[in-house]
Amino acid sequence: MKEKPLLEIRDLRTYFYTYAGVVRALEGVNLEIRKGEIFGLVGETGCGKSVTALSILRLVPSPGKIVGGEILFKGEDLLKLSEEEMRTRIRGKEIAATFQDPATYLAPSFTIGEQTSDVIKAHLNLEKSSKRRRLYDRVIEVLKRVQLPDPWRVIKQYPHELSGGMRQRVMIGMGTSCNPSLFIADEATTFLDVTIGAQILRLFVDMNRRYGTTMLIITHNLGIVGEICDRVAVMYAGQVVETCDVDLLFNNPLHPYTNGLLQAIPRLDRDVERLKEIPGTIPNLIHPPTGCRFHPRCPQAMEICKEEPPKRVEVEPGHFISCHLFGKI
Repeated sequence: MKEKPLLEIRDLRTYFYTYAGVVRALEGVNLEIRKGEIFGLVGETGCGKSVTALSILRLVPSPGKIVGGEILFKGEDLLKLSEEEMRTRIRGKEIAATFQDPATYLAPSFTIGEQTSDVIKAHLNLEKSSKRRRLYDRVIEVLKRVQLPDPWRVIKQYPHELSGGMRQRVMIGMGTSCNPSLFIADEATTFLDVTIGAQILRLFVDMNRRYGTTMLIITHNLGIVGEICDRVAVMYAGQVVETCDVDLLFNNPLHPYTNGLLQAIPRLDRDVERLKEIPGTIPNLIHPPTGCRFHPRCPQAMEICKEEPPKRVEVEPGHFISCHLFGKI
């Protein structure tokens, strides 16, 4: 019997109601994340990756609103839970996240120890006897887990006294302090140099293997996907266009957009004089193109692409694609 996914997103639609019009940021997103895997969500800036993460956590900022679909976590629809249930049962305890700039999310006037202990106290019931000592030990354990040097010193420091890489580790530590079932890393290495970014990626893999933490890695960098992810979904203009194992993505990409992304990055196994670019830009999602949203930029576009949105089809086990080129399979 096939095991149910840890997280399943069905036909998710998230809109932003602005003065200029309704931004259809997510339009029919479908995703399945299996327990224990590292799942990548990749696409150009502005395609809806971060909005997907915020929708899962039910933290879409105003004027955004989730207008339809289902977000099934362990079989329970998160969209049917109250805000109090999300805050006490789900966020931090079951699903945690870290975002691009850790300095934005760490309070400048509180020490690292104070902020980390607040997260732990909010979600874990420590015995009242020796509670303070147990809390201190847990904070040290959390900082050790993310390989912060000298955690006894770090807990007394303020965010501005730490480097960018150390702040990111603190955020990851806080996010995983309650051993969540799902950890979302949204562009977690964007503001870090290459060396520190590589250390953070190794940390994700270590956490996944050592603690069994399921990971959703959101990035625009296909190199990151190829290095640490098990499966990947490619996103374009608020829709998922292709989902498959990572090996398939690099060896047998099917969607024209996926092909375009791969041809736009240098690869050591291929010798090309000039990299290809995807012409045009991501469309205005207030007035998205009719039919397939990629058709104005697609070198293989057909008439039907301009008229009808493609259906999601499974071209082979575990390989899903939304494209009229494969619509009759």
